Order: sequence, then structure tokens, then C-alpha cells
Amino acid sequence: MTFLNEMLGAGLATLGYIIPFLFVLTLVIFFHELGHFLVARWTGVKVLAFSLGFGPEIVGFNDRRGTRWRLAAIPLGGYVRFAGDENAASAPDVDALERMTPEERRGSFFFAPLPARAAIVAAGPLANFLLAIVIFAAVFMTVGRPATDALVDQVEPGSAAAEAGVVAGDLVTAINGQKIRSFSDMQRIVSVNAERPLKLTIERGASELSLIATPRQRELTDNFGNKQRVGVLGVTRSTTAANVRYETFGPIEAVVEGAKETWFVVEHTGRYLGRMVIGRESTDQIGGPIRIAKTSGDVATLGFVALINLAAILSVSIGLLNLLPIPMLDGGHLLFYAVEALRGRPLGARAQEMGMRVGLAFVLMLMIFATWNDIVHLSSLG
Repeated sequence: MTFLNEMLGAGLATLGYIIPFLFVLTLVIFFHELGHFLVARWTGVKVLAFSLGFGPEIVGFNDRRGTRWRLAAIPLGGYVRFAGDENAASAPDVDALERMTPEERRGSFFFAPLPARAAIVAAGPLANFLLAIVIFAAVFMTVGRPATDALVDQVEPGSAAAEAGVVAGDLVTAINGQKIRSFSDMQRIVSVNAERPLKLTIERGASELSLIATPRQRELTDNFGNKQRVGVLGVTRSTTAANVRYETFGPIEAVVEGAKETWFVVEHTGRYLGRMVIGRESTDQIGGPIRIAKTSGDVATLGFVALINLAAILSVSIGLLNLLPIPMLDGGHLLFYAVEALRGRPLGARAQEMGMRVGLAFVLMLMIFATWNDIVHLSSLG
């Protein structure tokens, strides 16, 4: 009986990770592919298939324009297949293109004008950014954003803040000229500026001071055991119920704040990738499906709002990933189109084929590396 209870508990725990993972990933992928789909329809390109997932079809139907909408067995991605595509990566089917009638060519992606093709490709990542803005805005309008004043309750001895001259009771009002409205605003700026001097504008009693503090990089562990290296000043703020307020916004303000939140994720991710390339950040922060599943399950325990916020962050990350100039990804296609615009004609079929092969190899290596990182990460959690 004990064994059965343990098996049941393990099964329920697994579902606790799988269901939030599928919800988050499916939402993000659906809107990414929907961006491609809608702009393709708008520009007159025929869409043969809209697939959530890869591999064998579980269920599907044909709409009145002949598009096959399908749910596939492997829920780790998706694709939109256009007329003239050889595969899900939108590689051209050269033989099929040569056999096309003039009427068929008018609905083919590869015979569409260059601006139309570029717009279709860029629409996927753009849809991811728009989804994030909408999610953040909806949360800001309905639930609001928790905030506490950037008041320093305690300074860690020997910390960056202590060395800069920060004392308990100081109120941080700006960093590098950027207005600080809450303690979380300050944490965000500090966290992504490890080892970089920051100018702090502080109210101390009736006086205003300017101090220079350089956040130190520190590895922190969250409530779920995940580790992350961030910049810290070494100050704390009491988060009792009396200190926390919820800021809600009207529709226009919420959209503006949602766009700012999305840009923060873009900037944070882009900075990490740039520092990683030059060797100033470790690659162990790169995660794959396993880590996404674990994070989704962990965050789901905090409630739906936390889970939908994770979906927004993941949406931005997937949008950025797809904009990398790597063949097989949307950014690789846009790179080909930029070359085509400069040359006045497309790259040859052989060059595109070689580019796709290199891109496929890179993507596969990235997936293997991310999965290995996930396994090492889980092992470190014990």
C-alpha cells in the first residue's frame, strides 16, 4: 500500500509540472505561429498547415481555406507551413516550385515580394513581444503591481552600500538619473549591473545626497532552489503588510508599463547573452525544456498570476531566440532576405541549403547543451 501511495504521489507531482509546462509553452508557441499565420493570410500567401507540436498528428481539421490545423504528439514547438515549403523549417521545395502554375505561384511564400516575406517571418517574434505586453498590462490593470518604497531598513556591514556611505533610513529616489518608485525598481537595476558603478540619489532627512556604489556579483538561491548570479548592494527592506502597496493602472498606463516590463526582459536577456559571448557570464544559466517544466511547476504553486507572468517572460525569450541570425530560425531567414535586398537577387539554392544545415546543427547542439545544463541543474538540487 505504501508503494502504491508513493507511486500515486510521484504521478501527481509529475502532473504538477507537466500541466503548467504545457500551458505556458503552448500559449507562447500558439501566438508565435499565429503571428506568422495572420500576416501570411494578410499578404495573400497560402498556409498549408498550422501545427502545435511536431510528429504524428493527434487531432486536426481543415478550415474553409484549406489550412490544416493540427495538434501533434511532441509538444516542444510548432510551425506554419506555406505553399512551396519542403518542410516545417520553410526550406523551399525546389521541384515543387518549378512545377507551379502562375496561379499557384501567386499564393506561394517563395514567390511573394521580399517585404511580404520579411513581414511574415518577423511577425512571429513580434507576436511574442505583443503577447508579453498584453499579459503584463492585464495583470497591472486587474491585480496591480506590489511595491514598497525604496527605503533602506538595514545595511549589510562591509557591503557595497556600506562602502558607498548608505545608512539605514536612506530613501533611494534615483539611480543614474532614472527615477526609482519602489524597492523592486532599485533591485532590478542593481541586479543587472554587477561590478558597474551606479550613481545613487538619496534623501536623508531633509537633505539630498549623491553616492557612488558598485554592486557586487553574488549567487543567490530562490525559494525553489534555483541559483542565479546577480548584482547586490547589501541593503534590505521590511516587507510587512503595512509596507506593501499595490499599484494599479488604467488601460493606457498599463500598456505603457507592460511595454516597459517587456523591454526590461529584452534588455536583461540581451545583456546576459552579450556578456556570455565575451566570457563574462557563465553558460549554466541556459536552460531547456526540463528547466522550463520545473520552473513552470514551481511557479504554478504561487498561483495563476505568477504562472501567466512566467508565460510573458518566456514569450519574450522565445521571441529573442528566434531573432538570432541563425538559419532555421526566423532571424536566419531575415538575414537571407537582407542579403537578397543588398544583392538584388536571392542567395542560390545551394548556399541556402548549406546555411540551413549549419543552422540545424547549431540548434541541435544548443538543445543538447541546454538539456545537459538542465540535468546538471536538477542534480545540484539533490
